[in-house]
Amino acid sequence: MADSIGLKKIFIVGLGLFALVYFGMAVSTNLYFIFGLFFLYGIYASATEGISKAWISNIIDKKDTATAIGTYSGFQSICAMLASSLTGLIWFQFGATTAFLVTGIATVLIIVYFLLIPKTTITGNGAIQLN
Repeated sequence: MADSIGLKKIFIVGLGLFALVYFGMAVSTNLYFIFGLFFLYGIYASATEGISKAWISNIIDKKDTATAIGTYSGFQSICAMLASSLTGLIWFQFGATTAFLVTGIATVLIIVYFLLIPKTTITGNGAIQLN
């Protein structure tokens, strides 16, 4: 599906689902609604995990692919730990609703960032060209 629609678009849709889930968690107390949000969270995970690595594979030199994916995974783990710690502090100080809202807002800002990134291509001589 990502091959026909585009990796970036699928990734952004996945982030949108993530934001929707977190905004939903901030306002919902209905158990069935929360189960539905967890279902959407699963779709988010499938729309971003493999896509991000495929996206990296498409923009990096073939000989550097493993290094790039390994570096990405390492930084992703460090950032996840930092984000989880910060969210835990927000939850402890201000409550669950605030933690979910802050996470949702941060995700929307990331979506806007990805929408504003110009498309880049690598020319035959290795130069990066912005389109």
